[in-house]
Amino acid sequence: MADTSDIRTPAQIEADIKRRREVLAETLDEIGVRVHPKTIVGDAKAKVVSNIDHTLGRAYVSVNKAVTEVKAQFVDEEGAPRLERVVPVALVAVGLVGLLALGTRRRKG
Repeated sequence: MADTSDIRTPAQIEADIKRRREVLAETLDEIGVRVHPKTIVGDAKAKVVSNIDHTLGRAYVSVNKAVTEVKAQFVDEEGAPRLERVVPVALVAVGLVGLLALGTRRRKG
């Protein structure tokens, strides 16, 4: 005796073909969107922006750490300036500005 559980009617076969066509059409539409030049450019831009954001974030953290370390050299734990370190640096800065001003003045004269 033949197994009748695998026998399908023409309507069932047609419905199955219709469903498969719809799935195939959706898949082709999705592939079309993925390979569209605007999508590729958009994905590339998003990746570049992501990389830039990541790099800028790392740079910010590094700069923030460096500023904190430098600040710790000139300010104590309570936030008061360490005059024994601030005064010599200020004197050197004033001296350099003075030398630059003299150099500029001599070139003009």
